[in-house]
Amino acid sequence: MAQVELYTTGTCPYCIRAKALLDHKNVEYKEIRIDQFPEQRSQMIERANGGYTVPQIFIGEQHIGGCDEMMQLENEGRLNALL
Repeated sequence: MAQVELYTTGTCPYCIRAKALLDHKNVEYKEIRIDQFPEQRSQMIERANGGYTVPQIFIGEQHIGGCDEMMQLENEGRLNALL
């Protein structure tokens, strides 16, 4: 199974929704809270090619995008193959 990483904040509804989908699928993930560790924000932006909103989701070395992009992959039946 690929490593999943999410850059999040504690109050972001899109972050909560993305984590809920992964929890539902029993996928382990590493959550990087940029509200608790603001020094991680610049790393997130660099890894996400300029993406500055949360969540920013990575599966393996691939940048998926945000919650909407992950939900689209799920709706198209392509998310499980990445995981």
